[in-house]
Amino acid sequence: MKLRAIRENHLYSKAYAKGKKFVGRHVVVYLLPDYAAAKLARANPTGQRINRVGITVTKKLGGAVVRNRAKRIIREGYRQADAASPIRRGNLIVIVARSGIVKAKSQDIRDDMSAAFDKLGLRGTRSYNGQPKNSR
Repeated sequence: MKLRAIRENHLYSKAYAKGKKFVGRHVVVYLLPDYAAAKLARANPTGQRINRVGITVTKKLGGAVVRNRAKRIIREGYRQADAASPIRRGNLIVIVARSGIVKAKSQDIRDDMSAAFDKLGLRGTRSYNGQPKNSR
């Protein structure tokens, strides 16, 4: 499934300022509930909530080739982490590359993201509004 990108700059700023943060070895992950998730779910053909993901790689890491490789392995690491244990939908997730990503593999990124998703509470038995799900 193709990732849905965050396109508005103000959403990045909100995620940085108000979101939960996890600092890993290769990436920093910011998480913020997406208040437009219900509206986007109605527009989605499947009717399901989706995560919007933003990837940030600075010029400090290197030239265009290095930055594009970093974005590719971040996307693949996200896909692998989501496939291994699905994460809850309806969030804004901003992933920032750190300097260690230049020599990293997608498996390393997957491990960082899995740890981030576990720590930030994206996996588990809680529903979107933070309340426990009823077990019926």
